[in-house]
Amino acid sequence: MCGVSYWRANRDSSPVARKQAYSHILGRAFLLSSLFLTTSYNVTFAFGKPLSALDAIARSSASRPSSPADKEAGIPLTEEFVQQIPLRSHLRSLSATSALSEISSPAQSRYQTWWTKLKLLVSSYGLRVEYFTRVLGNTSDHNWSRFQSWWMKIGLLVVICCLRVETFRQATLNTECATAGYTCAIPFIISLYDYRRNQRFRQVEAYVPLQRFQNLPVQLLLSFCRRTQYLLTQSRLKGIIAATLLSSGGLLAASFSAGSQSTYICSLTTSDASHLQTIKIFNVLVDSLLLIGVVELYRNGSRLDEARRKRTLVSLGAGLIAVGAIWAITGFVVSNGRPEHSGQPVLDLDYTHSAFNQAVLVVIFAVSAWLMLPHFGLLGLTLIGGFMFIYFSSVSIFVVGQMPFPFISLARSVAPFIFTFTGVVIFLQGRPVSEEHTKPLFFRTHVLLQVFFAFLALVGLIFAGSKHRLAHVHPIELLIHDGRIHHNKFVEQASVSKNISAAVVEYRRRYNQHPPPGFDKWYQYATSRSSVVIDDFDQIYDNLLPFRTLRPDHIRKMTHQLATNPFNDLGGISIRNGKTKVQDGIRESHAWMVIAAAQMIDNFAEHLPDMDLVFNLNDEPRIAVPWEKASVITQEARMQEPVPDENVVSTWSANRHQNWGSIEPPEQTEETVFTDGAWRGVFDPYVSAVCPPTSKARSQRIWDRREICLSCAGPHSMGQFPLDFMRASEICHQPDLAFLHGLMISPSSFKVSQELVPVFSQSAIFGFNDILYPSPWNYVNKTKYAPSDEHPDPHYYHKKNSLYWVGSTSEGFSRFGEWKGMPRQRFTHLINNNTQSQVSVLLPASKNSYRYEIMDGGAPMRDLQLQTSVRLADPIVRCTDCEKQQAEMGTTGWAEFQDHWANRFLFDADGAGFSGRFLPFLLSHSLPLKTGLFRQWFDSRVTSWMHFVPIDIRLHGLWSTLAFFAGVVDPASDPDDPDILMKPHEAQGLWIAEEGRNWAQVALRKEDMEIYFFRLLLEWGRLTDDQRDVLGFKP
Repeated sequence: MCGVSYWRANRDSSPVARKQAYSHILGRAFLLSSLFLTTSYNVTFAFGKPLSALDAIARSSASRPSSPADKEAGIPLTEEFVQQIPLRSHLRSLSATSALSEISSPAQSRYQTWWTKLKLLVSSYGLRVEYFTRVLGNTSDHNWSRFQSWWMKIGLLVVICCLRVETFRQATLNTECATAGYTCAIPFIISLYDYRRNQRFRQVEAYVPLQRFQNLPVQLLLSFCRRTQYLLTQSRLKGIIAATLLSSGGLLAASFSAGSQSTYICSLTTSDASHLQTIKIFNVLVDSLLLIGVVELYRNGSRLDEARRKRTLVSLGAGLIAVGAIWAITGFVVSNGRPEHSGQPVLDLDYTHSAFNQAVLVVIFAVSAWLMLPHFGLLGLTLIGGFMFIYFSSVSIFVVGQMPFPFISLARSVAPFIFTFTGVVIFLQGRPVSEEHTKPLFFRTHVLLQVFFAFLALVGLIFAGSKHRLAHVHPIELLIHDGRIHHNKFVEQASVSKNISAAVVEYRRRYNQHPPPGFDKWYQYATSRSSVVIDDFDQIYDNLLPFRTLRPDHIRKMTHQLATNPFNDLGGISIRNGKTKVQDGIRESHAWMVIAAAQMIDNFAEHLPDMDLVFNLNDEPRIAVPWEKASVITQEARMQEPVPDENVVSTWSANRHQNWGSIEPPEQTEETVFTDGAWRGVFDPYVSAVCPPTSKARSQRIWDRREICLSCAGPHSMGQFPLDFMRASEICHQPDLAFLHGLMISPSSFKVSQELVPVFSQSAIFGFNDILYPSPWNYVNKTKYAPSDEHPDPHYYHKKNSLYWVGSTSEGFSRFGEWKGMPRQRFTHLINNNTQSQVSVLLPASKNSYRYEIMDGGAPMRDLQLQTSVRLADPIVRCTDCEKQQAEMGTTGWAEFQDHWANRFLFDADGAGFSGRFLPFLLSHSLPLKTGLFRQWFDSRVTSWMHFVPIDIRLHGLWSTLAFFAGVVDPASDPDDPDILMKPHEAQGLWIAEEGRNWAQVALRKEDMEIYFFRLLLEWGRLTDDQRDVLGFKP
């Protein structure tokens, strides 16, 4: 495409002008491909748009007006290639006739098509092949020996490439143990090679000292400047100096990630860190060797040989095809023979599309670098490419980093830009120039290239200098204030109705439809039980809205089919004549759940129409309708107009029970809409599918588990702190959740449907279409807040100033190290075993400011004296690699649940589904800290930072949150008599704990569960009625 644009745009240009446009395209292709490869390196699906942009810019470059014919391309030759290659002049003489015909017939040449031009190019290529044949000569013994030696070198490079692919695979499998900065050594290694190969015996002009001045200080200063310039631009060590500066800048840029490492576990007991460190060092050496080997193939003695360029390029292309074929076969065999790959598709479309686009970028980068090699040399290309990679990876941190997190000091921020810019400019300033390229055009291009790098460096310095490093108000103070405002607004609008007539009017205003029949019974039920929420049931509306597009008979048919296939892991309840009946044959271990739901319904069943309900027996959610289908359904449902008042029917259809197929016996149906996705990653095929195609969850994939994805956490965070739980549990802007939650990594059970079917679940994640109902676990007090004399719940001030959690590994199933990403294990490891990563803690920098302090993983407990009691309960379950978890983190015996109340801070995390502890925690005088993704029926009425403290699923803000509420000592003070660095914010902690307790006592009671469920089933009853389009309540 770019080539076509080039020939079209330059059909009337002279060969010199075309060469200039060609050089411009090469330079831009190299720089742009460097840019796009850098910005997309950690995001595997983001290459479609960069390719389009690259092509557009190449077109615009080629279509610029050509320069006068007496000016050549502005890319000078490197010192390795300062002499004209005989082949070039030979080809020029052979093609002189064609050029002469163009000059003699300007009109005909003007209208000549690009296809004719292309044929001339092919003809030129044929001449080159002829020349290669003459150079190689006949198959003499000498030439045969050269031929064998040549292909032996190619074969060695292929073997090294195959080995490099394997080491890259191992590095990506254990990125959580990787340390940044190793690749920055490559330019330095290349500079050593360049010194030995090209610079060591190069003749240099002797330094000419200045004439003596009368002013000695001025002479010393000028002499120092001249000698420095001579050393940097003329000496044989100039390449090493430039590469040293660039590599140093890269190492400084790699330190930007200090204190923002992910909590993904790098195992201490399996020596993963030392193994990966060895691989990283090996990869740097191999990469350097490959670059040097390719250039050596190009060489003929002490210089680059143009005659070898095409043969080398073709040979390397064939070798890389061989590498690809070898690994394609190996990958196919491995994917079918290793249990960890079982059930995974061989060719995933997203991966294939991404891999193809990335390959195109790499090819553009490699080919442009290859064609520019004679002009810049290996060291020059390494320095220019290295500058681009280091620069844009550094700038991206300042762009997406949430100020003032992560903390990067001013000196550490600006140093990489200064070092890398100085290094690349030293190289450009010190390049020798042949006589052919001493014209003004070269000077202009040379200056523009330096100006381009100077502009980038200036922009980087602006970003670095403008980054905020201090917070003058602690973010938690602001979030508590916002939480109070949000809750007050919720309360004001949740119960505006004071009578049934007002409730009907408010219902119609909110939901653009009439209330369902029996709404008066529900209103009486709710008000008689002092419900603080009368009008705000948006979650019910949102849950049921898509089902308005399904016919009532289809819903009833699906209910029957779902309930009568044991494979589905569902249990049914029949409601007939105001009585409930639980389906027979439900798994004994889960039957209690359906029985408890029936007990809840019994309180208001007399007011419900006949219907059958299907309940999810598993902890994990079940219905994941892809966004493309769900968005159409939802839009169609919203477009339905309400029935006119005069047409409203206030009674249920007669003989409703006859329309429901019997759910007894439970083994009637063989068909199922569910797919079993347990024990493998489900983020790509099911979870991200509920998001729009343009969302990060579907357009990106974060595979670097070493660093926190700041761009993923940014939309819902203020520094390390979530704005609120609901926004933090949205998945569509967080592609890194694929390896940070047990449900995404390897769920213990996951029978999922991508069709919209009616299943009631206790919890679900964002975007899923399960119908949420109040949890039987909480309704029957499976975990109960029951303080006693033996286990009292003292006042907040009298509790231990400690964070407490003891729990099981129930979140997901681990076979091949999946436990390293699961929050319960990550939480335990962060508290007790974090010896290899640094953490950031927001602490006072002065009286009225705060700053993130970077410290080793054990410092919060050792130096700041934060107290915790966090353990995994024995035994470790849901795993085949349990012994590795045991060795890494250890276990403790089960503790009495009522022991929680002795501690100020109670941590809550998801299990396989929602956590059943959260409501008891809210009822206590302790402060709940909650992380997770699962949503429940009450989430819309519980406010973050007002009733509980949310913690990001990445857990990177845990220590800062605990430091705010618990207080910390000054680590620089006397350990025996430490000074207080930050006093505990006891008033704020007490206020949240008591507000949460008081609200739970009035809004999250068993009565509130019944009220919610009653209204939900009235709405569901209408949806399953054949007259639903006209059903409604009129006061």
